[in-house]
Amino acid sequence: MAFNDGDFLEIEYTARDAADDSILATTSEKAAKDAGIYSKDSHYGPVLVVLGANAVVKGLDRELRGMSVGQDRSFTLKPDDAFGARNEDLVKVMPLSEFRSQKVDPYPGMRINLDNVTATVKSVGSGRVIVDANHPDAGKDIKYEVKIAKHLQTEPEKVEALCRTYDVEPTSVDLKDKNLGIYFDDKVKKNADYFVNRASMMASVFSYMKGVERIEIREEYLRGTAEELHEHGHEHVHEHEEEERKG
Repeated sequence: MAFNDGDFLEIEYTARDAADDSILATTSEKAAKDAGIYSKDSHYGPVLVVLGANAVVKGLDRELRGMSVGQDRSFTLKPDDAFGARNEDLVKVMPLSEFRSQKVDPYPGMRINLDNVTATVKSVGSGRVIVDANHPDAGKDIKYEVKIAKHLQTEPEKVEALCRTYDVEPTSVDLKDKNLGIYFDDKVKKNADYFVNRASMMASVFSYMKGVERIEIREEYLRGTAEELHEHGHEHVHEHEEEERKG
């Protein structure tokens, strides 16, 4: 079965550095633990890929199109089909004082925003900081072990998968005549991350699901949780005021 642009797939994968077979990323909790890269903050299990959305490297997108549900495949991608070749012009030397003036104490491995590009601090010493804006896996041949777990075909399935991707799992989803209703009951924790992720999820729905013209969000709050949210909001206001005073 051939897949096309706009198809929603859930895949399981492990990506390795072909040079030494070390695991760079994986959806398998066991593989992550065995490789010593497990993180309690990471979500393991199948992940959503929307083909043609530039959400994965182009070589993986291409290979997925020729697979079928339940199929396992292994293949190796050259840098041009993976994370690109290294560009030494993206390695810069910056004065340590520039970081200190912004109350940042850089260290090797630290990820920073550099002119709206994510960069990695490579070294700190002698008043200088070397930062690298290349992707951490640029220049590497990447070996993928991939399985397509599911092809999502109904609209509610697609919405629920996008919600999981942004960590805002709804209580229920209803789609009628291009109108999408999403309900979050009181059990869904509605903190600051929830509101940011919910906005990203809605943007993705409009981007990837052309049949949706309107989204209606319903949220349930009980007195206790609503009061907690109010107090939490005041904490953020006080934190912001304190930051302004320091600035």
